[in-house]
Amino acid sequence: MTAVPLLHLRDGRLLRLARRLPVRRILCLLPLLLVAIVAVENRSVLAEGFGQLRTASWPWLLAAGGATCLTWVAAAFTRQGAVIQPLPRWRLLATQFAAGSANHLLPTGLGAGAVNLRFMTVCGVPLARSSAALALYLLAESVGRLSLLAALLLAFPDALRLGTLIPAGAVGPLLTIAGAVLVVAVAALTLVRRLRAPLLGFVRAALGEARSVHTRPARALALWGGSLAFPALQAAGLVAVGRALGLPVPPAHTALAYLAATVAVALVPTPGGIGSVEAALIVALVAAGGPVAVATAVVLAYRIITVWVPLVPGALTLGALVRLKVI
Repeated sequence: MTAVPLLHLRDGRLLRLARRLPVRRILCLLPLLLVAIVAVENRSVLAEGFGQLRTASWPWLLAAGGATCLTWVAAAFTRQGAVIQPLPRWRLLATQFAAGSANHLLPTGLGAGAVNLRFMTVCGVPLARSSAALALYLLAESVGRLSLLAALLLAFPDALRLGTLIPAGAVGPLLTIAGAVLVVAVAALTLVRRLRAPLLGFVRAALGEARSVHTRPARALALWGGSLAFPALQAAGLVAVGRALGLPVPPAHTALAYLAATVAVALVPTPGGIGSVEAALIVALVAAGGPVAVATAVVLAYRIITVWVPLVPGALTLGALVRLKVI
């Protein structure tokens, strides 16, 4: 007889306790906590990377820092180009800076996607259109990166020994896995009606958003211009760090190595590609003709500039945006 009243009493206390918790403050501090955890786990890499910066040419390092800052501008242009509704410019730019930090704390792409999806919905963009814009952004960024890679491969066909990037016998298993995933996905969509209806609705919304964007030249230019500029600026940053540390690889070959390495690790679900990107970049620079020791120093210094230095201010910006209810 007393069990039900006691359960109601306990549930009421839990509900009041949950209401008293400063959820938004906790969310503000969570990015900094994650930064601290990631930094502790990678402390040896941080120490070695900062050590490499002491012997580098500072003008080139400043150029690498400038290219890194411009990547956030390029990302903001691409995000705006993917949606018809105008977004507040400065808040959009701040969101890209914060999203970069979130992207290094969560599996690749998830952090930035979640931050931007929340930002667009707060700005009044319906969830269906926000999701369609996110998909269009990812498509444009992938097309831009692959287009630059293809152009450089055509211009410099002997710049990179691709055999060193792909282990022997790995192509067959990768194609088999990709084919199996595709077959399972098609079968699930064919047999499960509950999956088919929402997916077809999303595809229709995405195609409608893409058509609307491309009827406005300014949006289309922002979308595709930003999607090309983003990987080009990232590659330029690596070229500048290579110059700073005396990497004996031509700039175009260094850019090609960067694009090939990032495409190779695009499907690796590690936070921000931490670990996998470093390894792939070192292999790619060695394949382009760089000595192992210098290539390792360049990659460590590059990741310090592009990942670790912006990580704390990016996390602080993310917390501030959460507190101000921008996201």
